[in-house]
Amino acid sequence: MGTSLIYRNRIVYELAMRGLYGRHYGARYRAIAAIVPDGAGVLDVCCGPATLHARYLRGKSVDYTGLDLNERFIARVRRAGGRGAVWDLHSDAALPEADYVIMQASLYHFLPEPGPLIDRMLAAAGKQVIIAEPIRNLASSNNRVLAAIGQRFTDAGDGAQAQRFTEATLDALFRAYESRVVEQSLIAGGREKLFVLSA
Repeated sequence: MGTSLIYRNRIVYELAMRGLYGRHYGARYRAIAAIVPDGAGVLDVCCGPATLHARYLRGKSVDYTGLDLNERFIARVRRAGGRGAVWDLHSDAALPEADYVIMQASLYHFLPEPGPLIDRMLAAAGKQVIIAEPIRNLASSNNRVLAAIGQRFTDAGDGAQAQRFTEATLDALFRAYESRVVEQSLIAGGREKLFVLSA
């Protein structure tokens, strides 16, 4: 499968994310880092170039493991002092255990059935699962050109994904986990919605 350009290079990936989030780019990471206490065990699934770890969690002395399909991103995790593994989350393999299991801006890759992955994240978490997902997306823009760009350039190596969440569809998904949701809020200027679930 062909990986989109933004997933081939950390710098291109970071520039694309900064372009999408603008002045809210750092806020999306700070919102998650604020939940994770010093010294906690963290499993970051679909970790990308490990920006969360390198810039926001490393100073908290967390025991960090990042999982991603991208070998270059995993090499960056290791260079930044974390553990990393190339991992296909579409497999049914049990995830490594950690106090906090995190996924940021990647749940849409598992549509139309993300529930089994969330269940595996809950099984691996000792304390909490933290999921932040975009609810405003280029791929779902009414502008056909912007939508096509958003859909075309989001292949992380497991196939392009045209579907995205809206706030309503994300809320509907997490209603199945209502008894576990301990926090939900809009972050990154309302571009993402954060859900924290108890393990």
